[in-house]
Amino acid sequence: MLDKIKNAKNEFNNYIKQVKDKNTLEELRLKFLVKKGTIQQLLDELKNVPVEQKPLFGKELNLFRKYAEETFENLKVQFADKQEVNKIDITLAGRTGYKGAFHPVRQIFSEMISIFTDMGFEVAEGPQIEDEFHNFDALNFQSDHPARDMQDTFFIKSYRDDNKLLLRTHTSPVQIRIMQTKPPPIRCIMPGRVYRNEAISARSLAEFHQIEGLYVDRSVSFAELKATMIVFAKKMYGANSEFRFRPSYFPFTEPSAEIDISCFLCKGAGCKICKGTGWLEIAGCGIVHPNVLNNCGIDSEEYSGYAFGFGIERVALLRTGITDIRYFYENDVRILQQF
Repeated sequence: MLDKIKNAKNEFNNYIKQVKDKNTLEELRLKFLVKKGTIQQLLDELKNVPVEQKPLFGKELNLFRKYAEETFENLKVQFADKQEVNKIDITLAGRTGYKGAFHPVRQIFSEMISIFTDMGFEVAEGPQIEDEFHNFDALNFQSDHPARDMQDTFFIKSYRDDNKLLLRTHTSPVQIRIMQTKPPPIRCIMPGRVYRNEAISARSLAEFHQIEGLYVDRSVSFAELKATMIVFAKKMYGANSEFRFRPSYFPFTEPSAEIDISCFLCKGAGCKICKGTGWLEIAGCGIVHPNVLNNCGIDSEEYSGYAFGFGIERVALLRTGITDIRYFYENDVRILQQF
């Protein structure tokens, strides 16, 4: 048995001298290191060796196997390096590396969140699949309000006939959940994705993003709301940006207002983006309706609050100068690589 091991080792060393490339190295492996190779055959013969001699033969065989495996691995590395060098074609043009970036809407999203958190607002999130109570009822929407119709809302078939499920049309339901679980004072923003059954155009999408905000405390005034919106607008659009407040109506706020900013494209002269007005709406806001506070278990005689909401894609249009909101989601690299 010792002679067989010695002869196999000599044969292995002779094979090493013949290894000149990757192919001859593979022949070495197939000859000695596979399951039916020389070393495995010697291991199989070990069972026929007398018990008292097995330790000696086993030790010599293991030393040979270890030597063969280490030698093979060293040669493998050596020829792999040579093979890699041979693959390099110095006449080829260099490879260009491309640096990834956040989507422009995500960049605006993060910047807006940062502005409000710097102003003391916490970030709150909620489910995208909502029920009618949180999406409409608690927000003072009447039972016959047009927003409840299939033309404006994506309803979901479910077994809950008493409280229908739907894709949330705004992030306001998160405000309701916060007011139901957290006592005043409350100062939060609610970023997230929302859904409305609307026609897709240069100014609107059926799936888009919002950031809403809520502040509830004693003696909250409209002046505080206006100051908050002005601070945001100046940080977002620049100290010289022009904006205005217009009276409006929302079921969940009273009084209510909309905030417009001068059209980025026509500079106030009027174009198709601003529908000839020279202004673009960026947010709705107002004082939280007493009914909404009472629906959430907050005493409207003791507390008041303000709320606001921004459409992220609209803000992104203003910041980037893109003229069609659909460009954000067509994945045209010529558009996205600019940001």
